[in-house]
Amino acid sequence: MSDTGNAGAAERLFVALDLPAAAEARDLAARLAPLGVGLKVGLELFTAEGPALVRELAAAAPLFLDLKYHDIPETVARAVRAAARLGAAVANLHVAGGEAMVRRAVAARDEAAAAGGGAPALIGVTVLTSLEGDDLRGVWGTDLAGGASEHARRLAGLARAWGLDGVVASAREAAAIRSDCGPGFLIVTPGIRPAGAAPGDQKRVLTPAAALRAGASHLVVGRPVTRAADPLSACRDMLAEMAAGA
Repeated sequence: MSDTGNAGAAERLFVALDLPAAAEARDLAARLAPLGVGLKVGLELFTAEGPALVRELAAAAPLFLDLKYHDIPETVARAVRAAARLGAAVANLHVAGGEAMVRRAVAARDEAAAAGGGAPALIGVTVLTSLEGDDLRGVWGTDLAGGASEHARRLAGLARAWGLDGVVASAREAAAIRSDCGPGFLIVTPGIRPAGAAPGDQKRVLTPAAALRAGASHLVVGRPVTRAADPLSACRDMLAEMAAGA
């Protein structure tokens, strides 16, 4: 049970456990447990500690397994089945992996659910929030009309058409994606910073309230909570800001 009046906001927040070891992740998860927020496990912690910790954390709170699958279709399908067995509530993959990869991943998730396993929501990574137009030109070697925002919007449309439940996208693209993809489509936004916080290595960021007003369904926050002197208080403040701006 949440210890705040912001239960609705808590259901929409994932705190990124971008930490190097299980002990630190367990400690932070336990400290945040009274708030009822979700947890996110990414590449650093998964590589360091493996699936056993994911299974443990997923049993205690909704868990977003943020491994950004991008490989041949069968490899990604097998990874999605494994994520379902671990109890992940959400898993993600790169839309840029192509239609065959995305559709095979969705089918694998549905097969796992039909067999009595878990059924994580599958969301597609559009454009990383650390990238802008110049970065994309450097990678793709061409000028992408409209820059990062239009590229993210186009990839979101493909994600919806190929059967994904939603996307990971900057809050700056959320309004356009919401308009294109409708009310039931998940829009999970990283790069969230409270008012006055430094952006760090993120380039396309918004405050929690602004992201929700723009159409985000869920927010991901990391350093403003995990590196705070009092993570519980910082997270509680984040939830209050979400509740006030929703």
